[in-house]
Amino acid sequence: MSAKTEEFEKLLAVVYELRQKCPWDMKQTWESLRPLTIEELYELTDAIIDNDKTEIEKELGDVLLHILFYAMIGEEEGKFDIGTVAKKLRDKLIQRHPHIYGDVKVENADDVKRNWEQIKLKEGNKSTLAGVPTSLPSLVKAARLQDKASAVGFDWADKKDVWEKVQEEMAELREETENKEPEPEKIEAEFGDLLFSLINYARFIGVNPDNALERTNRKFIHRFNYLEQEVNASGKKLQDLSLAEMDVYWNKAKEDEK
Repeated sequence: MSAKTEEFEKLLAVVYELRQKCPWDMKQTWESLRPLTIEELYELTDAIIDNDKTEIEKELGDVLLHILFYAMIGEEEGKFDIGTVAKKLRDKLIQRHPHIYGDVKVENADDVKRNWEQIKLKEGNKSTLAGVPTSLPSLVKAARLQDKASAVGFDWADKKDVWEKVQEEMAELREETENKEPEPEKIEAEFGDLLFSLINYARFIGVNPDNALERTNRKFIHRFNYLEQEVNASGKKLQDLSLAEMDVYWNKAKEDEK
């Protein structure tokens, strides 16, 4: 038995024991665990954004605990267990990688993605987009929808065309906002179209739009906190400063980042 297998079995034993003896673990259900699982996943993505390897390891453990917990509940209900979960995953990976476990030839990662989507349709998926969760955050969902559509050939030929689409949507949004009688619903629709096009362009230039926006969010938080702390330390209040005065502190925060 390998060290990895041994550690996994020890973990399983602890999880099963807690389910039988710990009052908190004993009362958990699919529904009670769901929001906690979402929280753990976000904590993992935070650690990834921070590139904190120690924290990534810790959060992976927390996510794994939830996976084992769900499998254990499935076992209690006589539906499945961690063994059947692993077997189905293994079978799926083999089925969807015919270029490794079969005689299909691929040239690159794009070929792999196209094969993946075609196999999913053969397996019974009603639509290429069916696998995108409804509850995904909108920005992430847009990127996944575009990625899946691209995998079956529904895509732009060149990033220049995508950028032209971005400019077209930007012009339409500006036109709608400058109407003498602007309509909020149309403005919202045009703004959504612009965002969707920008997310598509991000894919063409190799940028993860969710990661990019989160990094900018964190940059803004750092700079604004610096601004707020420096102003408070000077005995002043933010609301009493002009925008030009605030910019002085803002630019200091930018320099501090360097």
